[in-house]
Amino acid sequence: MSIGLSEQEQLRRESLKQLRALGIEPYPAEAYEVNAYAADILTNYEVDKTAYKTVVLAGRIMSRNIMGAASFTELQDSTGRIQIYLKRDELCPGEDKTLYNTVFKKLLDIGDFIGVKGYVFTTQTGEISVHVTEFKVLSKSLRPLPIVKRDDEGNVYDGFTNPELRYRMRYVDLTVNPDYKQIFIKRSKVINTMRSYFDNQGWMEVETPILQPIHGGAAARPFATHHNTLDMPLYLRIANELYLKRLIVAGFDGVYEFGKMFRNEGMDRTHNPEFTSMEIYVAYKDYIWMMAMVEECLEKVAIATTGSHLVKVGANEINFEGPYEKLTMYESIQKYTGIDVSAMTEDEIAQTCKDLGIEIDDTMGRGKLIDEIFGAKVEANLIQPTYITDYPIEMTPLAKKHRTAEGLVERFELFVNGKEIANAYSELNDPIDQKERLEDQLKLAARGDDEAMAMDDDFVRALEYGMPPTSGLGIGIDRLVMLMTNQSTIQEVLFFPQMRPEKKKIEMTPEETELYSLIAEGEQYLLADIKAKLTDWSNKKWDTTLKALTGKGILKVAKTDDGLFLSHK
Repeated sequence: MSIGLSEQEQLRRESLKQLRALGIEPYPAEAYEVNAYAADILTNYEVDKTAYKTVVLAGRIMSRNIMGAASFTELQDSTGRIQIYLKRDELCPGEDKTLYNTVFKKLLDIGDFIGVKGYVFTTQTGEISVHVTEFKVLSKSLRPLPIVKRDDEGNVYDGFTNPELRYRMRYVDLTVNPDYKQIFIKRSKVINTMRSYFDNQGWMEVETPILQPIHGGAAARPFATHHNTLDMPLYLRIANELYLKRLIVAGFDGVYEFGKMFRNEGMDRTHNPEFTSMEIYVAYKDYIWMMAMVEECLEKVAIATTGSHLVKVGANEINFEGPYEKLTMYESIQKYTGIDVSAMTEDEIAQTCKDLGIEIDDTMGRGKLIDEIFGAKVEANLIQPTYITDYPIEMTPLAKKHRTAEGLVERFELFVNGKEIANAYSELNDPIDQKERLEDQLKLAARGDDEAMAMDDDFVRALEYGMPPTSGLGIGIDRLVMLMTNQSTIQEVLFFPQMRPEKKKIEMTPEETELYSLIAEGEQYLLADIKAKLTDWSNKKWDTTLKALTGKGILKVAKTDDGLFLSHK
């Protein structure tokens, strides 16, 4: 048996060998064609029993109740679970009962995939089931599934509930907690509803580069990489805005993209370094038009995913039916702090931040300071859908100057349940103004702001060829799905959220354990001092053990002017 395997894993591998010894391939290559699904049978059997005289299903064994010559088993396919009934003498009408007595009863386990052929009937207890006349092994599970128990009301307890394990092993999570599949089914509905709405308006879905030579389109820290053939740095995109605007320059009236964005920033309940965004740009429109479009689109999304424009989110009921409340950035700060920052200088706003107990640093310009006040004192109050409009020009280098208010731009962000889910502008299409704004961003970068935008000369050149008046919008799909599925963490709506490296148990020999035990966490030791403590060790034993521990990444040796030191890695 393999070292490190549990008893269950060892037994399953032995069953695998025995299946093959019986001439049964546990991982067959040929297709297995099904014609029925659990949910369909359970919903429609009583309506038309004649339609289910011959059914073929496939799925996982999720429970077994073996009663000698007959057994009840629960089979789970992509739509749900259904009970199947197997009778020995029907499966094995001749003298050889191996298929039932050995294969089914002894060599199959919970978690194995099987295909079954049979007919649907109702048991004496009234449960719709499949009477199996044939079955086939489709895939042998070598690891046991976690056991999830349910009471008579269907409530889960003693289940696979550890969030870190659930997110890391989503394939197990969705197998034993199938109710969570609804989150991702609704996620698909959110995206498909928006896509259908945009397509019906005549706007075109496009694709833009993920690897970009300049990290533009947003204020965020990028992930950097290097292209070997071109010998140049590239960045995973933080936004696709500047490429989509180039397509408006090219003559498209409306373009949109659902895509992954990447920002090398912190992780929390609403942030993942890799996230999904939808961005759309429509020519000859402005941000006022965009507000009405967003209200119409989001109401459709709410109805498609929840059945109503009223959506339960935590303790709140969110109304996605427009019109939404509108507050300017300055009005919102004054409403929730009593402070008017509209005419303040940068130094005065910095002092206001300090007075409010908001942590700031010298790299922050006027716009970022205002944003810090807004984030700390306003955001959490915006429960019902609320547009925050007319931002200070310093905060938004890609938006058009306000048509009537000096020092502001035509921008809105949509906040729901205390979080931003959408951002939109009347897009800046003046190439001279745009270049000056990006040059101002370079000054912020020189002050140490690692989220400042980079200069994109090609984008400015595109604007110089002429871009029509345009309105653009970005919506955070992950946060929108959180709202529509009543989830409080972004990890719940991502199939595979970013995780820290999995800590794996490292096997050590007795010699390695002895050496390792001499090194305390966080301390450094002279190599010679540690070796002197192992008086009965030969030089060869010392060298071999030390090399093994450093090779496994458990200990490290550092060279300093004072000699060689040993510590934890």
